[in-house]
Amino acid sequence: MSGLTAVMKEANTTWRMVCARHDLVANSGVVAWLDGAQIALFYLTDEQGGERVYAVDNRDPRSGANIIGRGLIGNLANKLVVAAPLYKQHFCLEDGVCIETPDERLRVWPARLHGDCVEVGAMV
Repeated sequence: MSGLTAVMKEANTTWRMVCARHDLVANSGVVAWLDGAQIALFYLTDEQGGERVYAVDNRDPRSGANIIGRGLIGNLANKLVVAAPLYKQHFCLEDGVCIETPDERLRVWPARLHGDCVEVGAMV
């Protein structure tokens, strides 16, 4: 994504607080409620002090169970992924696409840390 595209995307996003930073568990998932949907939030940190939040649908498209937030985080094919707890398929945290079955996907939302708030965005 180019710098201009990122700025335009940011300008067209409405941010909503879904939880506080202290509700997150480093390198793991928690689930929040947003507009009638369960959203799995993954808070990833690195050795250099960097941190990033990803927001994906908590509903596993294969099983129909709301369990993605309990999945394990990993790196597969140079992509950050979450492994679905029941059938072990891997979903990319960036775009929600299943590595093994690309026609399966999770919805994704932009997410950010804003001070002590965790915010999820919706395009307007």
